[in-house]
Amino acid sequence: MARRLLVLAVLLAGAPLLVACGSPGSSARGGEHPVVRLGTKNFTEQFVLGELYAQALRAAGFRVEVKGNIGSSEVVDRALASGRIDLYPEYTGVIVRELADEPRRPRSAAETYERAKAFEARRGFELLAKSPGFDRLANVVSAADARRHGLRTMSDLERLGRYRYGGFPENKVRFQGAVGVRRAYGLEFAFVPLPAGGHYEALDRGAVDVIDVGSTDAQLAERSRYRVLADPKGIFGYQNIAPVVRRTVLEEQGPGFARTLDAVTARLTNGALQEMNGDVDLRGERPADVAARFLREHPPR
Repeated sequence: MARRLLVLAVLLAGAPLLVACGSPGSSARGGEHPVVRLGTKNFTEQFVLGELYAQALRAAGFRVEVKGNIGSSEVVDRALASGRIDLYPEYTGVIVRELADEPRRPRSAAETYERAKAFEARRGFELLAKSPGFDRLANVVSAADARRHGLRTMSDLERLGRYRYGGFPENKVRFQGAVGVRRAYGLEFAFVPLPAGGHYEALDRGAVDVIDVGSTDAQLAERSRYRVLADPKGIFGYQNIAPVVRRTVLEEQGPGFARTLDAVTARLTNGALQEMNGDVDLRGERPADVAARFLREHPPR
């Protein structure tokens, strides 16, 4: 009898250790992970990123609800600040220039990341590891117009006179958009707001002369149709991808949460982003299916 009581005492003493260690499906404080709300912005790459992160987290035992297509960075940031979402994938240069509204332009991707991380930390959020790839804004003209007018850089757009500049609605008031184009290059244009997914079609039918797009868009591989203009003044900055996460969520979910997100981010090269965007935009696949295949072929470790 005494021996049985001794064994029971040892087992009970070890129980807290078992709880503290936890499993992929339990939180750092014990018990099941609370649901995490992951938001995305309103264009193809964000839909894919949302699925990549959500599926990887679920595979690791975390519970995730995706709130997709929320809107521009300004809108999604308000959702994060108000507590309606817990994390979302963002671009480092957008954080520094548009959300933090810092006038001094960073001189490197590393500086951009550190300044973005510091800004988010002041607000109670953590900026996790940045991707090796980046998706920055780019101004694009048709290849035919590029040949006709000798357009190679943003400065060359002066040859068009007052032109029609089509872009995401929020870029009308962004420095990394119409505001910066006017200030840095002194160009004259009429800004035409375009819905996400409608930029290339508007350029193709002649509704606009120039469009702003993401540099990892799959359409840009069609060199015979589109020409990306160089940005010698660097107004579009450095735009590596990194998840912004509420700090309390990281503490609540445990260290495996950030490790899982970082492992996905490490796989996001320019080639991978462009290929996945193309699977959705050009080949009509669902973002969830594209993300699932990528994770199978490139398992995060």
